[in-house]
Amino acid sequence: MQDDDKDNSLFMSEMRGVKPIRHDRADTGKPKADRQQIAQRRQAATLKPTSTKVDGLSDQFVIDVGAEDELYWARDGVQEGQMRKLKAGQVAFEGSLDLHGMTVEKARETLWDFLAEAAKLEIRCVRVTHGKAARLDGKRPLIKSHVNTWLRQHPQVLGFTSCLPRHGGTGALYVLLKRTMLEGRDE
Repeated sequence: MQDDDKDNSLFMSEMRGVKPIRHDRADTGKPKADRQQIAQRRQAATLKPTSTKVDGLSDQFVIDVGAEDELYWARDGVQEGQMRKLKAGQVAFEGSLDLHGMTVEKARETLWDFLAEAAKLEIRCVRVTHGKAARLDGKRPLIKSHVNTWLRQHPQVLGFTSCLPRHGGTGALYVLLKRTMLEGRDE
């Protein structure tokens, strides 16, 4: 027992001047988090209207088109006869969207929502009026160029062509859409 007494006295001598801890939390050196500020930041992040919507439409490379350029595009596998009918205005459009005066981002969002709604309603053809604004800076029409690019990327779009003059001419497009109920017939 002599060793125990020796160890005990050695321990007590080493512990002389040490004060017991009064709390059970470690001090990490970091300031305490301001919970109210964190809550405000989270709320601001969720309410931000400028948040980027991931919709699959890229602006990486926009095909510039002229104000009077006629647009025409068909996805691989779409029958030429179908596209001829579309170009001749023989496929009735069941919905119409006007993008005049919108910013590029607003036009993009509106077009995406419009095509999603048309697909949900199993609509075969729609008209999209993009305008052909001759810009003051001499550059190509912005919305027309973007719409031309976006429609080529949209999974529901089978093809599109500029409208007949009575439906907007080179300032609008007939857009042929894929219908899911008739799978196999549209492609």
